[in-house]
Amino acid sequence: MKKIIIIAITLIAGFAAQAQTSTTASQTVNLVLTNAIDMTFTANGNATGPLVSMPFNTTNDYASGVTSSAQQLKVRSNKNFNVTVKSSATNFSYTGTTTPAPTMPVASVLDVKVSANGTGGAIAGTFANYTDISTTAQNMITGGTYGGNQTFSVMYQATPGWSYPAGTYAVDVVYTATQQ
Repeated sequence: MKKIIIIAITLIAGFAAQAQTSTTASQTVNLVLTNAIDMTFTANGNATGPLVSMPFNTTNDYASGVTSSAQQLKVRSNKNFNVTVKSSATNFSYTGTTTPAPTMPVASVLDVKVSANGTGGAIAGTFANYTDISTTAQNMITGGTYGGNQTFSVMYQATPGWSYPAGTYAVDVVYTATQQ
């Protein structure tokens, strides 16, 4: 009888010990995502691109205009997006020796086109060809696809003609990427 009681106590103790050898706990993890977008020039990784210099050295440059090299931009966005372009001013700023400073309008002199499009979107309007830049934002790319490396390239063409004296004429071109 004593053996049976000892065996019973051992079995009960064994079951009790096994029931308490593991336990679990759980926790909910929430990822709180916000909409995010940025655009940089790939040449320097900044939102302000490197200087684009377009020298007019020959009479042929004045007669035909000058074209820049391609300038690549990269958009990173977690939603589809559009890109617009505009100039920061109606007229170029002038640095030179002519007084009074000449007034060169941006819209009739400086054009831009999308020379490569890896955004997954469509080139808007006439931007597949050189198109005037104005102070009004114009759709350049529509329906760009979300992602971390959506690139496009632009090229500039300047045709000031013969009406302006020597000097440096400058204007900022502003690109804006907006999530849809």
